[in-house]
Amino acid sequence: MKAAPFSYSAPDSLEEAVATLVHYDDEAKVLAGGQSLVPVLAMRLSRFEHLVDLQRVPGLSGVTVSDGTVRIGAMTTHSAVARSAGAAAAPLLAEAAGYIGHGAIRNRGTFGGSVAHADPAGEWPALALALDAELEATGPDGTRTIPAADFFLGTWTSALEPAEVLVAAHVPVWSGACGFAVEEAARRHGDYAMAGVLCGVQVEDGRVTRAALALLGVGSTPVRATAAETALVGASVAELDLAAVAAAAVDELDPPDDLHASGEQRRRMSRVLAERAVTRAIARADEEDQRA
Repeated sequence: MKAAPFSYSAPDSLEEAVATLVHYDDEAKVLAGGQSLVPVLAMRLSRFEHLVDLQRVPGLSGVTVSDGTVRIGAMTTHSAVARSAGAAAAPLLAEAAGYIGHGAIRNRGTFGGSVAHADPAGEWPALALALDAELEATGPDGTRTIPAADFFLGTWTSALEPAEVLVAAHVPVWSGACGFAVEEAARRHGDYAMAGVLCGVQVEDGRVTRAALALLGVGSTPVRATAAETALVGASVAELDLAAVAAAAVDELDPPDDLHASGEQRRRMSRVLAERAVTRAIARADEEDQRA
């Protein structure tokens, strides 16, 4: 199939991009790499009168680390995020990037495009949720910051207003002895995951002092596994019941059925993946703790 007809513009400034979005109201869509949007348009799952390409807008690319936060410009490609100093400060960035599609997609697709697309099977939305990212958006009324916990509203639906542009994400840097891990199950390498888990753990003196766990592919949005996090924090690494933690992560899940897997399959996969991710993250954090 081919996309329905649309007009196109590539503004030279953020102000011009916002003005164009205002002009077309909800009949315009931002193009920020196109690795998710173009297939959706080609299959006519959605259609828009106008596309606003952000590739010429200055200041939307790059990764910087300052005051305990990694700032990721929305137009930064997946590959650039993985290679950046920010990925060294927040290791989950590099690990998650490796699961995104194939090399060609990672070289063209953008961090902000993925987050704004709000695909519940996407790695960046789950990472933003797990690490309590703050998402910076600019629109006709100025700039505002949206917590990741409030950003993802449903499948391909976010808290962005029709005339707002996602400018950057601000990801907190964890300190101390930390470990991170990603586990996914997909039919083929590069496919969207049927289920996945992103995990971060901080350990001090043999006890878990901080935990973050997010699941993807199991609902209309990424899911924060708060019950599992609660079970982890304060627990002794040596005495942890990882199977119980994994069970807590999926206890309230009700994943959808589709052509790729049933909801129950996704739930079982998520439990196994959660145990694997937590195990690896704790092992890495505990190793750092013992070195300290």
